[in-house]
Amino acid sequence: SSDLSHYHPYGEAVVIDRRTIKHIKNFEIEPLYQDLKTRRCEACGGAAIITGLYLSRMFGADKVKPLYYSNSGDVTGDSSRVVGYLAAVVYKKERKEIGVGLNLSDDDKRTLRKIASGAIKAVVRNEKFVMPEVSGRLKEKSGAFVTITKQGRLRGCIGFIIGIKPLYETVSEAAQSAATRDSRFPPLSPEELKDIEIEISVLTEPVLVRDLSEIKVGRDGLIIKRGLYQGLLLPQVAVENDWDLDEFLAHTCVKAGLSPDAWKKKGTSIYRFSAEVF
Repeated sequence: SSDLSHYHPYGEAVVIDRRTIKHIKNFEIEPLYQDLKTRRCEACGGAAIITGLYLSRMFGADKVKPLYYSNSGDVTGDSSRVVGYLAAVVYKKERKEIGVGLNLSDDDKRTLRKIASGAIKAVVRNEKFVMPEVSGRLKEKSGAFVTITKQGRLRGCIGFIIGIKPLYETVSEAAQSAATRDSRFPPLSPEELKDIEIEISVLTEPVLVRDLSEIKVGRDGLIIKRGLYQGLLLPQVAVENDWDLDEFLAHTCVKAGLSPDAWKKKGTSIYRFSAEVF
């Protein structure tokens, strides 16, 4: 808990404090630091808040829940010069079981992580990537996605739905594409490499859904097709956002560039797939 803005008129204080709370709630550590320096945000415990968020993230915390916000004007009735106050809790969200096992050994997973990390570093630094030796399982054709996050926020995600190449090649290409060719983000810079985390999703073959009861949130990812439009969301996306099935379907439609209720309409095809995520 901490005092926030000091001695501003009520309306101005609320605007400043909302900005501060947004940064805290979203784990936006660097933006909060910069705004505290320029006084776009104010907090008596600013240094402690930044340190606490940073250390909490190091130990796996990924959520901030504001418990209470108010200012002195709400208590005294004097809105001319108020002091803001926030109480919040930082915690690690319980991770539900995601996807399925696809008989990848620990050594297989370590090799794929090494491939993804090495491929990303090579393409970002404009160096040649040397592929390590791989086992028979990694030579089988399989679809896969590579997701890059930075400080808990998406930084790139690209993959291949269908296995047209050996898994190790699929992961290498997906990793480099996620780092440099995701149109939602600028290419990853060498300075960012120390701050990123990499997640690999090895996919099963998509199956046409004939009844919605076939879909299990947490186990399945979704692909929605309608005409020329297509959208995909991985199994972990629904879990991370606490979506139920209807919400998962709606967001997959939006990802495809369709209206949220397009999954209900005749002519829309829904596919499900699963993945081993690590």
